[in-house]
Amino acid sequence: MRTVLALVASAAVAVAIGFETTQLNLFSRTDRPAMLAVLAAAWLLFALAFLALRKVPARHVTSVVVAGAVLIGGAAMLAPPNTSTDSARYAWDGIVATAGISPYDHVPASDALEDLRPDWLFPADCDATRLSETTTVPSGEPLCTAINRPHVPTIYPPLAELYFTGVRALVDPSVEYWPFQLGGLVISLGVTWMLLVALRRRGMDPRWAALWAWCPLVATEAVTNSHVDALGVALALAASLLVASGRRVWGGIALGAAIATKLIPVILAPPLLKKRPLTLITVSVATFALLYVPYVVMSGFGVLGYLPGYLSEEGYDDGSRFALLSIVLPGSASIVVAAALIAVATGLAWWKSDASAPWLAQLALVGSILIIVSPRYPWYALLMIPFIVLSQRWEWFAVPLALSWRMTMPTLAVTRIGLAVAAVIVIGAWLYRRRRARAVASGAPQASPPATPPAVPA
Repeated sequence: MRTVLALVASAAVAVAIGFETTQLNLFSRTDRPAMLAVLAAAWLLFALAFLALRKVPARHVTSVVVAGAVLIGGAAMLAPPNTSTDSARYAWDGIVATAGISPYDHVPASDALEDLRPDWLFPADCDATRLSETTTVPSGEPLCTAINRPHVPTIYPPLAELYFTGVRALVDPSVEYWPFQLGGLVISLGVTWMLLVALRRRGMDPRWAALWAWCPLVATEAVTNSHVDALGVALALAASLLVASGRRVWGGIALGAAIATKLIPVILAPPLLKKRPLTLITVSVATFALLYVPYVVMSGFGVLGYLPGYLSEEGYDDGSRFALLSIVLPGSASIVVAAALIAVATGLAWWKSDASAPWLAQLALVGSILIIVSPRYPWYALLMIPFIVLSQRWEWFAVPLALSWRMTMPTLAVTRIGLAVAAVIVIGAWLYRRRRARAVASGAPQASPPATPPAVPA
């Protein structure tokens, strides 16, 4: 009955995700309040399901975690993307590459690629909510497209482009969104497997893997919206596990591949440099460079794509994106302070990291940087979740929750409130844990800690 209860609880998360996926659409402003409510319900059910998992006998835990992951991931595949159009760009890049053309050479609206345009990405009717009207280049003819920023080159690094090409090479150009959703589900299940294995090998409770496997953010952004960040997360996790076990060469290869997928995983590197840093740096840089070589040969400096323009568009060139810092610091001053804070956080993460278990330092570094730079997109927080699992610091979920709240209510005030509350929760939990540790060291009586899965160290 305890096992059935946990399965029912995970199925309830799947129902909430399925409803959100099929019935709600962030592209429609009228759906935003309902989406906020449904996602809040999904997160609450997620927490309850994790608590129910505590009662499951140890021999059934792995099966229950995997079954719940499949249920929730399957529900996330029931409809097309509903919070982002990024996977439309992935599909287009893959279609272009399978035609033997570098995706860095032409913008989607280019007349040179007219013969490659499938109807579902470039429909004649532009009434649907996920579509936008633009013009072709250079002819200036009207064009309807599902691709965001159709007048700029792709921003994605080479391993992401290889992934896009591999997925789209398996299907006809007329096939729409589900191939990348299936890819996201497979990657998500792969991360679940890595976490289950790592937890068991380190003598930790495998129940913690459900924090990734059943997480609503993973379901909606790794599967429904198919963000390639999930591939970067999988490679970054593999790199951390390999380095922690002493396999620094293989870890360097995985780290270089992770960075060549989305760039952002580079912020996980400093805590991995505690021992033999030169080996890890050399191998990861070499891997990153080798993956770029074919595209540099074809496109030259065009491989930079839209990255410089993206940073400017997001407000990082004038300091306006730093939501908390911009409260008290004008313009460029916030850039300087943000850079200084990130440098301090990086130094502390390196200094305090444990070479055999760097997860907590990595989690603190990624979470701190996300609070400082306050991105618009919650899927950037996918990078945190495996390290929440391995470090067992559930309070850091406050950061992805804050970014998810901001997505459904995209105002500066909401961003500031959400990130400020997240920072308070994280700092408060750190102070509480520190106080408990001191009480244990001194032998003083202490309050009972919050309930956690059995056999998990506090």
